[in-house]
Amino acid sequence: MDLTAYRDLWKTQGVMALLASALIARLPVLATMVPLAFLAKDAAGNFGWAGVVAGAYSVGTAVASVVWSRMADRKGARKVVIGTGMAWGVWMAVLALLPYSWYRLLPVAAALAGVFVAPVTSALRANWPRIVHGSRLRAVYSLDATAQELLFVFGPMLGAVMVSFASPRAGLLACAVTAAAAIWWFGLNQQSGVPHDEEAGPRPTARQLVFHPHRTPILFAWACLVMGFASMSLGMVAVADEHGNRLIAGILETVAAVGSVTGGVINGALPGGRTSAVWRRMLLLAALVAVCIFVTSSVIALAICMFAAGCMIAPTVAALYERVGALTPTSAHTEIFGWTQSGGMVGSAIGSAVAGAVVEAFGVRYAWVLTAGLTVLATLSLLRVPPHRPLDTSAVDGAAVAA
Repeated sequence: MDLTAYRDLWKTQGVMALLASALIARLPVLATMVPLAFLAKDAAGNFGWAGVVAGAYSVGTAVASVVWSRMADRKGARKVVIGTGMAWGVWMAVLALLPYSWYRLLPVAAALAGVFVAPVTSALRANWPRIVHGSRLRAVYSLDATAQELLFVFGPMLGAVMVSFASPRAGLLACAVTAAAAIWWFGLNQQSGVPHDEEAGPRPTARQLVFHPHRTPILFAWACLVMGFASMSLGMVAVADEHGNRLIAGILETVAAVGSVTGGVINGALPGGRTSAVWRRMLLLAALVAVCIFVTSSVIALAICMFAAGCMIAPTVAALYERVGALTPTSAHTEIFGWTQSGGMVGSAIGSAVAGAVVEAFGVRYAWVLTAGLTVLATLSLLRVPPHRPLDTSAVDGAAVAA
C-alpha cells in the first residue's frame, strides 16, 4: 500500500472542498426516505401507501436525472445543480406541510420532488478528470465509491433518528433546509466545464452516448450489479426474519459496508502501475458472493462471507466509474454518469421485486444465487471493455472519436 495518493489528493486544490460539499449535499437527500415513508404511513394509515409514495419519488428521480445531467454538460453544472437543489428543497417542504387529509396528493408531490433531485452525484464524478490526473484519478474514484458506501449506511440512520426524536414532518423540513444549503455550496465549488471542440464533431446524442461498443456493456453491468445489491439486501432481511431477530439484517448490512469501506481504502492506496481489467474485479466479487450461498444457515459465517464480498464492492464500483469516465468524451461526462444513476435506480427496483419473488418461491439462499448470477452476467458483458492502462490517454481520444 502507498498512502501518497491520498496525501496528494489532500493537497490538490478543490478536491476536498468538492468531496465534502457533495457528501453533505447527498446525506440529507438519502435521509429523506425514512421520514417520507413514515409521513405517508401516518397520513394514509398503512405502509402500502408509503411504498406508492416512495415508488413515485424514485420514478421521478430516474426519469429526470438524465435530463438534468445532460443540461449540466451544456449549460454549466453550477446553475443546474443550484436551481434543482433549491426546487427540491421547496417540494420537500410542500410534502412536509401537506395536511394528512390530502394524503392522496403525496405521490404527485413526491414524484415532483424526485424530478428535482439535483444531479450532485453525476456532477461530482464529471469534475474529477478536470482536477485530478494520472494514478490519483483512480484513487479519487475509489474514495468516492467508499464515501458513497458510508452515505448509504448513515443516511437512512439519520432519517430514523429524526423520526424517532422529532417527527416525519420535522425530519423532511430539516433535510430540505440542510440539503439546500449544502447543494448551494457544492454548486459554488463546480469546476468550469471543458469547452466543446467543434472540430471533434457535434456533441453525442443520448442514443450515441448510451449505445456504444464500450459504454453499453458498462451501463448494463452497472444495472446488473445494482440489481444484485438489491437482491442481497432483501436476502439479509429474509435471513433476519428466518432467525427471528430483525437486528440481524442491520448487522449484516453494516458488516458488508465495513468490508466495502476497507476494500475501497486499500484499493485507492494501491500503486496502480499495472494494466487492470474491470471484469476481473467483477468476477472475484461474483465468486465471493457465491460462497455466501452455502452459509445462510449460520449468521456468523454469513457475516464473515459478507465482509469478504464487501471488500470487493467499492473497488469494483470505482473501476466502473473510472472506465465509463475514461471512455466518454469530456463534453458528455455529467450525462453519462446521469445514465448510470438512472440505470441504478431502475435496477434496484427490479432487483428488489425479482428477489422477493425468488426468495418466496425457493428460499433465502437464492437471493445470493440471484446476486451471483447477475454479477457473472455483468462480468461477461465487460469482457470486451478496454482495460485501464496507467498514463494511457488514448482511450479517451478514441472514445471521443467513436462517439
